[in-house]
Amino acid sequence: MLEEQLLDPQHHDRLSFTCGVAELDEYLHRFAVQQSKKGIAVVRVLIDTDMPKTILGYYSLSAAQIDAVQMDERTQKKLPRYPVPCFRLGRLAAHSAHRNRGLGRLLIGCAVERCLEAKKHVAAYALVVDAKGEDAKTFYEHYGFTPCRDNPMTLYLSLGS
Repeated sequence: MLEEQLLDPQHHDRLSFTCGVAELDEYLHRFAVQQSKKGIAVVRVLIDTDMPKTILGYYSLSAAQIDAVQMDERTQKKLPRYPVPCFRLGRLAAHSAHRNRGLGRLLIGCAVERCLEAKKHVAAYALVVDAKGEDAKTFYEHYGFTPCRDNPMTLYLSLGS
């Protein structure tokens, strides 16, 4: 059974994780624990309960803001003319050995669910992500993310009204 957990460096095998993107692998191997401890990002991993040490995928979340003028016109009309609070999906990756199993979709779903839960306690309008390339941009757009006006590699997903 698949389960989402907080990254635990004493339990999860970070060094065996590889997604094929060096920057995303290096983040999990070298920086995820430090950023978690410093309160910069919360890193959550996806595991199979039959192999609880093996990381199938991961994502990181942190606080963010986005200038309302970066959003589409219809959205802008609903928002104040200053930066609005958001969550940032800093990293998202699935293990290369488990491609085409829908783990990316599952990880986005988990991240959105976490944001919606946090939104009950701390206001945030959207989930923002910086796509690392055109393939990633297409991936996020497939799940409803909208490119920002001045930087189409930064995308956002409204978390409701």
